[in-house]
Amino acid sequence: MNIEYPHGATPLDLDDWTALVPSIATQADLNEFEAQNIQRADQWARGNARLRREFPSVGTLLELHKQMLGDTWKWAGRHRSKNFNIGIEWTQISEQVGALCGDARHWVEQNWQWREIGVRFHHRLVWIHPFVNGNGRHARLAADLLLEFHGQPRLGWDGGSLVEQSERRTEYIAALREADAGSFDRLVRFSETK
Repeated sequence: MNIEYPHGATPLDLDDWTALVPSIATQADLNEFEAQNIQRADQWARGNARLRREFPSVGTLLELHKQMLGDTWKWAGRHRSKNFNIGIEWTQISEQVGALCGDARHWVEQNWQWREIGVRFHHRLVWIHPFVNGNGRHARLAADLLLEFHGQPRLGWDGGSLVEQSERRTEYIAALREADAGSFDRLVRFSETK
């Protein structure tokens, strides 16, 4: 399969590709297959009372990733075991995801603005980059579920695809980079658009 990675995507190596579950011929077919799986995972998550009670935790975030991409990749639902050019040292992933979940609970208890909670949770999960692939999609859905499970509306980034290269994806990546530097305004604005 000939893969063209959009700006900001983490390229997969040959070992990662050998874990592809279905027989897929094109990037478009892969994107569509993953999108269908993610949509099913979203419905599953919304109806799962245990997930709602325990979310977010290291375990529920792993389970969410497995539900999202488990029909596509054998490594879905497991933290990566190697370093990439993005993300933290792989040996620190569980600890950092656990710290993020604790921080999110603290933000909720301290009555932070909900959009700020969602955007910061999303950004930090992407920054940690816990999985081989699907980190942005996982972090967007996880942030949306965090808000929804507390009776709040989802963020607006579901208004268009962020998987394929587009002006919208370019703006999203730029907003993430500014958040990496400590400025969340652009990412907050991006999360308000549909």
